[in-house]
Amino acid sequence: MTEDMQGLRERLTKQGEEALGKLAQDLLDNPLVSSALTRAFDARERVVQTQEVAMGALNIPSAADIERLTRRLRSVAQRLEGIEDALDRLDRRLESSAQAGGGDADVKAQLDTLTAEVRKLAASAPAKKPAAKK
Repeated sequence: MTEDMQGLRERLTKQGEEALGKLAQDLLDNPLVSSALTRAFDARERVVQTQEVAMGALNIPSAADIERLTRRLRSVAQRLEGIEDALDRLDRRLESSAQAGGGDADVKAQLDTLTAEVRKLAASAPAKKPAAKK
């Protein structure tokens, strides 16, 4: 008996899904419904554009502005971590050199190495845009 109930349930489910699919297709094929949907989406787009203009006029950042700022902040944070790592390596080298009793020549060599690493980091960083003249 439970198999009969299961079969009945599956048939009813399938018929219900087919009926809903046909209804949805009929609605989409209806020119009145289709044009109403098109107008609604167009109106939504105009509202979004108007909102962005109004927020800009009030000097309030949009969600896109905040997203761009977030990405830029992550980029700066990653570069800063790289600089911190380079300074940590330099600090360890200087400590080991001082413990080994290295002289001025060792310190000069370490500084030359550091200078080269800083130049590499500076070269790999994106160029800073010049400030716009007002």
